[in-house]
Formats: sequence, structure tokens, C-alpha cells
Amino acid sequence: MSGGDIVLVVDDAPGSLGALCIELETEGYTVLVASDGASALARLDLVTPDAILLDALMPGLDGFETCRRIKAHAAWSHIPVIFMTGLSETGHIVRGFETGGVDYVVKPVRTPEVLARLAAHVRNARAARMARDAIDVGGHGVLLVDAHQRMAWRSPRAQRWLAEFFAHGDDDTCIAWLNAGVDDDVRTRTLDARALTARRLGRVGLGEVMWLLSLEANGAQPPSRLATASLTPRETEVLSWIAKGKTNRDVGEILGMSPRTVNKHLEHVFEKLGVETRAAAAALASRELG
Repeated sequence: MSGGDIVLVVDDAPGSLGALCIELETEGYTVLVASDGASALARLDLVTPDAILLDALMPGLDGFETCRRIKAHAAWSHIPVIFMTGLSETGHIVRGFETGGVDYVVKPVRTPEVLARLAAHVRNARAARMARDAIDVGGHGVLLVDAHQRMAWRSPRAQRWLAEFFAHGDDDTCIAWLNAGVDDDVRTRTLDARALTARRLGRVGLGEVMWLLSLEANGAQPPSRLATASLTPRETEVLSWIAKGKTNRDVGEILGMSPRTVNKHLEHVFEKLGVETRAAAAALASRELG
């Protein structure tokens, strides 16, 4: 676990989790505490944690409803939520997953188990965010629609486009648009001189369907150099971090490769983009993708 990760612990009796909080801090986490669902949501308005440990049963806004509201908020939906509950009945466990939880631990919590699960989910969430950021740098947006026809996740670029084309990103209208065609896997919606296109990529995960979004001017301009460069997913990831000012060593640590391998990917990126330096590649990505 890298330093600086933030964990929000939500429990109506936080004193009972004192030992867990101390151990989390010992492991290098910054621990925030909320005693109910409402105060947890208020905390999220101020800081975005890397994970949330959430009590299922609390007076007022319980953990299930709190999780549902977190997952319905675009800026918070990526945060992994681990339920803490004294309930082991199947119905409660299923409800926790249905509201967006990624895991659960049974009270009284076993600290080593919590630490192991927390580290795994923080690591997975960080890797997913890296991949999603790379997709956005590649000039596309991504949507995930779950089996219940709810917006499970959207990339930052997709969120921005939906806000423009669907009255501040109204989910119901967007879902209806995606479901409008039965046999066709492509949807197009126009606004002014622009066209938003959604391409159905198929099922991923537990019944989720992935859609790839692209935005084009209706014949007003040719496709960008980056859009036609045919970068591989790995090359796109490398370029995304270079565009954010990371060194080869930084990129290697983030993506799990040597600086030499990063440099080799960059050579291919330069060739495909028709540039000679990392500064030129970063500038091109910033100029064309914003």
C-alpha cells in the first residue's frame, strides 16, 4: 500500500473500532471517521477517500442507503465500499452487493482480514482508475450499464459529454437512448454541429455492458492525429501518464514495468504520432484532448 491512502470509517459506535483505526494508521492510512450516513456524505463533499468501511445497520440513514447514494454520485462512484456488519444472513449480504458494495466483513472485525481486503480493493480501484484515465486520454469515453439498467460507472470524459447531450447527464434519458435499438450496436445523438456516438462493446463483469463513446464534428474537421494513431492500450497508458508530467521511472512504477520498457513504448508512440520528443507528444495529447 502506497502512503497517503485515505479510509473513511463509518459506524454509529466508532469507539468500538478504535483498535482497527489505530492499526490502519500504523499501516500508513489516513483515517477519517463518521458516526452516521449523513455525516459520511458530508465528509465526501470535502475529501474523496480511497476506500470506505461502512457499517450496515445505523440509525437514520443506514449503510445500504448511504452506499446507494455514494454510488449514484459520479464523483464518488469509483470508491470501493466494504460493509461491516454483524449480520451474516444471505439477504443482507446480497443487499450490500446490490447497493454497490464490493465486499463485506462480519463484526467483530478481524483486523488482519480487514487490512488484507482493504489493500486489495484499494489497489484494484487504483488500477481501474489508471486504465479509465488512459481511455479518456485516448480520445474516448466509457460507460458501464449494469444488469438492472443503471449507470454503473462513467469515465470523466463520458460524464462531461453526457452532461452536454442529456440535460446534465440524466441517466434515465441516456439509458433509454442506449436501449433504443435492438439489433444495432451503434447509437448517435446530435447537438448543434456535433455528434455523440456510442458503440456497444459487449458484456464485462457481472452482467455489465460496456459502451465506448466518441464525439465528432459533423463533417466540420478531419479526425485528430491522436485518434488515427492506432496506439495500443499499453502505449495509450504510457502516453496518458507522460501527458500528466510523469517521468519514465514514475510511469514504470505505476504500470509495473522498467523505465527501459517505458522508453521503448514511447519510441513507438513518437513514431505513430509523427513527433520526436516526449514534450511534443505530451503537448499533442493536451492540445487535441484537452
